[in-house]
Amino acid sequence: MKARPATLLLLLVVAVTAAGVADASKSKQKTCDKGWECSGSVYCCNETITDYFPAYQFENLFSKRNTPVAHAVGFWDFQSFITAAALFEPLGFGTTGDKQTKMKEVAAFLGHVGSKTSCGYGVATGGPLSWGLCYNHEMSPSQDYCDPNYLYPCIDGVQYYGRGALPVYWNYNYGLVGDALKVDLLSHPEYLEQNATLAFQAAIWRWMTPMRKKQPSAHDVFVGNWKPTKNDTLSKRLPGFGLTMNILYGDNICGQGYIDPMNNIISHYQYYLDLMGVGRQFSGDNLDCAEQRAGGVSLIMYSHLWSMYMIPTLVFVVEFIVYMLCFKLCAKAVPVVLSIHNWLLFHDDTKIYLPAHVSHSAQYSRESKTW
Repeated sequence: MKARPATLLLLLVVAVTAAGVADASKSKQKTCDKGWECSGSVYCCNETITDYFPAYQFENLFSKRNTPVAHAVGFWDFQSFITAAALFEPLGFGTTGDKQTKMKEVAAFLGHVGSKTSCGYGVATGGPLSWGLCYNHEMSPSQDYCDPNYLYPCIDGVQYYGRGALPVYWNYNYGLVGDALKVDLLSHPEYLEQNATLAFQAAIWRWMTPMRKKQPSAHDVFVGNWKPTKNDTLSKRLPGFGLTMNILYGDNICGQGYIDPMNNIISHYQYYLDLMGVGRQFSGDNLDCAEQRAGGVSLIMYSHLWSMYMIPTLVFVVEFIVYMLCFKLCAKAVPVVLSIHNWLLFHDDTKIYLPAHVSHSAQYSRESKTW
C-alpha cells in the first residue's frame, strides 16, 4: 500500500521537529544548584568559593583587622564576604575556570580590597601586608564629595566620602551602586560603613561590572573573557592583573611607571596568593600597569561636562530648531519637544559608565578621588 503524499509530509514535519527539539536540548547549557551559595547557573557546576577558600584562610589574609589599633574592629568577617560573594558566584565571580584560576581571582579581588583598606606600614607588627580591612570609611574627610548631577543629585546634609571595601566616593557613584544593589545609597551612603555584607557586595559589583561602554570588567580581563584590540595592544593594555588596576583606577595608578601605590596593590595580591597556597610564581602575565596607557580618563571629564553643560544646551538647541521648522504647526510640535526635553534631561547614559577612580594611597584616610 502506497503512503499518501499528505502522510509523508506529516511524517517529515514530525521528524524535523523532533530533531530540532533534540538539538535544542543538547545545546541548552546545564545549570547546577549548590544551595544558598550558588544556584541556577552553569558556573554553579564548578567549585564554589567555600570549596577552596575556607574561613581560616580569610583570617590569615586579614590577620590584624581586629587588633585594638585597627579602625574597624569587629566589622569585617568571612561570613559577610561569602554572603556577598553568593550574589555574584552565579555570574562567574570565583567560579570561572579551573581551580587555580578561581583562587587567583579571589586573591586578586581581595588584593585590591586589602590595599585600599590597609593601615599597615613598614615596621607594623606582622608586616605591612597583614593589615588589610583595617578601615571601613575615610578618616577625616576633607570635603563632602557632592557634585552637580541630574541623575543622582546630592541629598541635603549627606556626605559622600569614601566608604566600603573598595571605597565609594561622590554622590553619582553612590547612586549608581545603590541602583545596582537596589539599596538607597544616595540617601544613605552610611550603609556601607554599617553593613559589611553590603560593603563587600558594592566592591564585588564594581569588580564584575564594566564601568563604561565598550570596556570590559576587571573580572573579564582577569579570567580571560576579554581579548585586546589592536589599539589595546599598542597601548599595552593586555589581559592580567595589571589591567584590573587600569579599569578600577585609571591614571591615578597606571601609566606612571613603577610607583609605590601600584606596587602596593601588586604586593597584596602576591602575598595573598602565597597564603592561599597558590604561590606568587603563578601571579600571571602582565602583572603591572606601569606603562599601560590609562583608559577612560577622558570619558570622566566628557561625562561630567556633558551632564553639567552640554545636555541643557542641547535641549534648548533642539527646542529652537523644532519651533523654527514647525512654527505653523507649533501646537502639534509641543508634545514632541517636551518628550525630547525630558528624554535628554533624564536619560544621561554617560553617567552609568563612569570609570572608577581611586587615589594612589593605600591608606583609607588619604583617599580623595572620584571613587
